[in-house]
Amino acid sequence: MSVRSVRAFVRARGRARGGLVDRYVSLFGLCMLVAVLGQPLSSAVSGLSGTVESGRMGAGVALVLLAFAGLLAVARVAGPVMVPAAEASWLLMSPLNRRRLLGRTGRVLMVVALVAGLLLGLGLLAALGAPGALVWRLLAALALATAASVAGMALAMLAQASPVWNAWLTGVLAALLVLAVVAVSGQARTALAAAANAPLPAPAATASAMAAIAAVLARRAWASLAAIPTRLLLTASTRAGHVSNAAVTLDPGALSWIAEDNHWRARKLTSRRWPGLPAPLALAWQDWVRLGRRPWRLAATAASAALPAVFAQAGAAPAVLGLVVLGGALAVAASGTSGARRDADNPALARLTGVGRRPALAARALLPALVGGTWAGLALAGVAVVGGLPSGMWWFALPAAPALAAGALRMARRGPVDHSMPVIDTPGGAVPTGPLLWAATGADLALLGCLPAVVALATGPAAPGGFLAAQALTGLAALAGVLLRSRPDGGPRA
Repeated sequence: MSVRSVRAFVRARGRARGGLVDRYVSLFGLCMLVAVLGQPLSSAVSGLSGTVESGRMGAGVALVLLAFAGLLAVARVAGPVMVPAAEASWLLMSPLNRRRLLGRTGRVLMVVALVAGLLLGLGLLAALGAPGALVWRLLAALALATAASVAGMALAMLAQASPVWNAWLTGVLAALLVLAVVAVSGQARTALAAAANAPLPAPAATASAMAAIAAVLARRAWASLAAIPTRLLLTASTRAGHVSNAAVTLDPGALSWIAEDNHWRARKLTSRRWPGLPAPLALAWQDWVRLGRRPWRLAATAASAALPAVFAQAGAAPAVLGLVVLGGALAVAASGTSGARRDADNPALARLTGVGRRPALAARALLPALVGGTWAGLALAGVAVVGGLPSGMWWFALPAAPALAAGALRMARRGPVDHSMPVIDTPGGAVPTGPLLWAATGADLALLGCLPAVVALATGPAAPGGFLAAQALTGLAALAGVLLRSRPDGGPRA
């Protein structure tokens, strides 16, 4: 039997698909999407004409390169080749043609690569500008970025089938990061200005060469579909099923639990004596050990503190820079709250330790306050170096650390999404309040606790001493509120 006949057999016993109603709905949705996004896209494209400053040009190209590296990293983590859970359970192990079975996934991945390439092309044109003919430069940027995106997706597919290609993908990711760093440096401004003002045959030749490379890699990737190990396909399909279930049920917190369980499932745990520390600090020591056992992740977190400086070079407003620093510092602080999440998920196990809820939570707040405050200090110092903020603004990282820890602990203790909450009708459509409140839990407390710092970063006062004192008070008040609202018996707080 062929793959087509098997899928036709499955469709014949399910809901009829491909009828006139389905086609009408698909065409109507496509027309509505074009009607909604047509005017904003045309306005954005028409506004790309003109020259761009050399400093903003380097930062913009660096952001495009980092976005491309992030897309490749996501594709590598996702698989990227996978099949639905039903097909993975019985079709993948059958003697059907593996290439035809995975062909639909390969075509979907190439469509995703084309869409991502179009977005990267618009970003590249916005970074370099269009001092000449806008239409031809737009077409050249879209062609170059689309070909690069297709080549990257094909390389990710090849990396799933062969360790050699996986090493090549690692080299490409490293090269993209190096190029992003070089683009921000002052030495690259001359080369970027020459690339922006180059005549049209030069970018056309570059796009043609990249298209040829993409065609060769895509052909190799299509041929390698039959060589992907079944174990990797099953793992990628299971991971995709978990992600889709979490997306359908609108419970993003399940994804972090899945990642945490997958991390510990592949490791052998040994019994060791607790360190000679007071009971609350000894209980929180596991978070410090967990952070120290992942040096590469710690190094990547420290390197990501340079991103706000890149946004500052790209011309972001001070208020936007403050929110970027706050969001990044809160995310970094939340990475050190694994123990608090475990205590909130299983309060009965937390009671067996014999440590009170409030002392344990206070001890667990030290790590997120340290890593969040350090990251915020490095980020603000980098923004000050490139001239995006006054030089003394990095002092706000120290008094903001308790507020970041409070927001991270509140995020760690939140429960699943409450889908029983009402839906609010707005002019832009229906908004479910359950996922909205879930996403705002923790971030709202961090924003309130860091409000003096955000206002100071947005306004740039000449004497920030009063703002520093206000930030110290609000930060300590936010952390004290989290500790006081925690139940002494160890039960979770709604």
